[in-house]
Amino acid sequence: MQSTTSAFRQALTSSHRMAVQVDAYYDGELTYENLPIVDGAVTLDRGSKVRRSLALTIGDLSLLPWDSADPLAVYGQELVVKRGIPLAGGTEWVPLGTFRIDEPSADVRMGPLTLTGKSAEVAIQDAKFVVPTSSRGHGTCMDVITYLIREVDPDAVIVNNTVGARNPGCPIADWTANADRWDAVTQVARAMHAEIYCDASNRYVVSDVPNPLTSPVAWDIADGEGGTLISAARTLSRSAVYNAVVVIGENTSSGNAPVSAIAYDDDPTSPTRWGGPYGKVPLSYPSALLTSSADCQAVADSMLFDATAANVQVAINAIPNPALEAADCVRARYAGRLNLFIIQALTIPLTAHGAASITLRGGKEDPS
Repeated sequence: MQSTTSAFRQALTSSHRMAVQVDAYYDGELTYENLPIVDGAVTLDRGSKVRRSLALTIGDLSLLPWDSADPLAVYGQELVVKRGIPLAGGTEWVPLGTFRIDEPSADVRMGPLTLTGKSAEVAIQDAKFVVPTSSRGHGTCMDVITYLIREVDPDAVIVNNTVGARNPGCPIADWTANADRWDAVTQVARAMHAEIYCDASNRYVVSDVPNPLTSPVAWDIADGEGGTLISAARTLSRSAVYNAVVVIGENTSSGNAPVSAIAYDDDPTSPTRWGGPYGKVPLSYPSALLTSSADCQAVADSMLFDATAANVQVAINAIPNPALEAADCVRARYAGRLNLFIIQALTIPLTAHGAASITLRGGKEDPS
C-alpha cells in the first residue's frame, strides 16, 4: 500500500469529501491541467499483463482529438491520475497511475467523450523484438530486466523491492524476433522468484510474490460501525486451481542438462491437498532461465500460492482507499469471520459516487 498520513487513513473511515485530478501530458510537457471528469475508474489487476488500466468520460466535447498533438490524441499522449482527500492542511493526494491514451471516441455532435488508457507495461509489450535477442553479456537478472526495458524507455525507473534486494545471476536465454518483450521481462522476474509491474508512480517494480500468511497487512476491511465494508460475496471454484507446480528448466543456449522440481500443496488441513479428495491437478511451468534443481524448486514454491489460491474468491464493495495496490494483503472481517486475503483486482472510482470493487484471493484464517 502507498504511504499516507494517519489523518488521511482516519478520514477514510468516516464521512469525508474526495478530490480527483487528471492531467494530460505529451512528450513530458503538461498540455491540459485538471480535465473535466464526468465519470471514470482506475482498475488494477494482478492477472493482467498490464497491471493498471483507465476508463474515463470527459465532459467537454471540444477535447475530442482531431490533430496528432491534441491533448487526448493517441500518439504518446499520457494522463496522470490522482485521487485525494481535502484535509485541514490542504488536499492529500495519492497517485493512481500514468496511462498512455489508447482509444478516445465520441459522437461528434452529442458526445460523450470517452477514452481508455493503460500503464507503461503496454509500451514494453508493444515493442516486440525486431531481431533475435539474448541475455548474453548481462550478468544478473536485474541487469537483463533493465536492458530489456530501457531499450524501449531509456528513462525508465526500475526498482528491486524483493526481500534483501536479491539479484541472482541470469542464465543465457534467447528470444526470437517478434517475441513479446514484456513476456521476456516477466520470465526473468519469475526466475528471481518475483513478479514485475508498473506502479502508481510509473516505476517498474520487481517484488516478491505475495502470500497472506507472510505479507504484512496493509489495510483492514470490516463490516459494522467504523468499518469500510459495504457488501461481500464469496465464490468457490475449481477453475484454474492446481495443487502442485512442476517447474522444468531447459536451457539449450548453455548446454545444461534439463532440470526440474515440484512443489505440492501438502498441508494436511488444505481442501486442495495433493492426493486428497480434490485429486491431483499439477500445473507445468517451463523456463529457459532455470539451470538447477534448486532454482526450479524456489520458483515452484513461489508459484504454489497463486496456483492454489484461486479456489476461494471474495468480491467486495468497500469505501475507496486509493492507496491500496493489487498484491496488498488485507484483513477482512465479514459474516463473523476474520480472514487474510491478497488483493487480486481492485477498481477505484474517480467520482464521489460509487464504491471500490475488490476481488480477494486465497483466504486464510488470521492466526493473530
